[in-house]
Amino acid sequence: MTILFALLLPVVGALGVLLLRNSPNARETATLLAGVLTFSQVVRLLGMVRAGDTPALHILEVVPGVDLSFTVEPLGMVFALVAGFLWPVTSLYAIGYMRGHHEENQTRFFFFFAIAIAGAMGVAFAGNLFTLFVFYEFLTFCTVPLVTHHQTEEAKKSGRIYLGILLTTSIGLQLVAIIWTWVLAGRLDFADGGILAGTASTGVLGAILVLYVYGVGKAALMPFHRWLPAAMVAPTPVSALLHAVAVVKAGVFTVLKVAVYVFGIDLLQQLATADFLAWAAAATIILGSLVAFSKDNLKARLAYSTISQLSYIVLGAMLANEMGIIGGGMHIAMHAFGKITLFFAAGAIMVAAHEKNISGMHGLGRTMPITFGAFLIGSLSIIGLPPAGGSWSKWFLGLGTLEADQIGLLAVLMLSSLLGLYYLLEVPVKAFFFAPSEGHGHHDDDHGHHDDHGHHGGHDDGGHDPSAFVIGGLREAPLPSLIAICVTATATVGLFLWPDVFYDLMTMVVGR
Repeated sequence: MTILFALLLPVVGALGVLLLRNSPNARETATLLAGVLTFSQVVRLLGMVRAGDTPALHILEVVPGVDLSFTVEPLGMVFALVAGFLWPVTSLYAIGYMRGHHEENQTRFFFFFAIAIAGAMGVAFAGNLFTLFVFYEFLTFCTVPLVTHHQTEEAKKSGRIYLGILLTTSIGLQLVAIIWTWVLAGRLDFADGGILAGTASTGVLGAILVLYVYGVGKAALMPFHRWLPAAMVAPTPVSALLHAVAVVKAGVFTVLKVAVYVFGIDLLQQLATADFLAWAAAATIILGSLVAFSKDNLKARLAYSTISQLSYIVLGAMLANEMGIIGGGMHIAMHAFGKITLFFAAGAIMVAAHEKNISGMHGLGRTMPITFGAFLIGSLSIIGLPPAGGSWSKWFLGLGTLEADQIGLLAVLMLSSLLGLYYLLEVPVKAFFFAPSEGHGHHDDDHGHHDDHGHHGGHDDGGHDPSAFVIGGLREAPLPSLIAICVTATATVGLFLWPDVFYDLMTMVVGR
């Protein structure tokens, strides 16, 4: 029943949002309550998994041998913990952001936001490839209204790119791979050691692997990455959800799950295409970092950073060894907390200072020290430096490259971190150590039109401006958003000090 509650509570929360649409405070209370209750169910499941149980839920048999069913295993638990914890935190952030930014259609936003989390939970707990595919597609469709939230021509075009790439890859490649797996293995369930070993030649199995990895468009492996920067037209809480929690993590989680439970580590080591895909991921890591370099728009820079970071997880899977898998699984969590902190900060800067370009952030750290301090912590995690959680996942991925005798791939990881040092730390350095720019005015906001509420610098309005939390000479984001930023930044440091829960789950995945 706990699995059912974890899947249904977000749906109940979404219905509550609709019913309470005329009372924003009650509507948002329903959102937060659903988020907290959902996370409580995930924590209950965590206790069962750590005790050695494998909770399962069978819904129905679609055709003989193909079920809609759910099984909670350690890798799924990693994804569910991340999505379950960050949903209420992101909701809290969104309340401050959506009100401070005077967004329209907030009820629709919170409704689809909750439905998207139900989709993420379905992906996390999928008991077989069929269930995984159903919820993977469900997640695609329920996030389109979030991407196109502003209903501008640019938003609609981005929605078409988003839907086009994700559906083309999943139906044209991933579904073919699933059917091919069914034909060869006669089953679609996930099993320790995989289900494909000995079913066909290594050449055929290698081809299926390529179909799977490129068929998971949500993993944003180049050249199927364009949907991710296109989705940046959405409000910042959506960017945080898409690029740190639900959508991209569903992608890389699927790649890891297929690698471990459909192919198995031993079989992957025999496939030449695993090597090819590891280098394809390495190319995406470097190219994503280089493009991020060139972006002045902060959200665009973070989008290309995400493309780069996701390929760390694909790389970990394709290394086909214990350290690579452990590092990849831990990076799902570490990247989520670090990157969502960065997106939260980007949105906060835009709501409170009406600034979205890095070149205009000179000196802003003096009025927004909490936001830029949090940005620094998130940056350290993405780069892989202590005291942030990302240093653990990068460490294990590095050990994985050594275990695989892939010094070249280790060099790629190190180069990517060096590039990250520049394109991420440039932001807090400019904010804290550069003099404020003279007379730079307002910039376009998320909508693409001129934003004229509020001004730079200190206000003496006593905090009545809903677009900022003003205290003394500081002008931070609205209080709910500020609390959310502090929670994720603190958690990012906490994961450096106590990474045990994710490490333990991943050692269970590789059977150590």
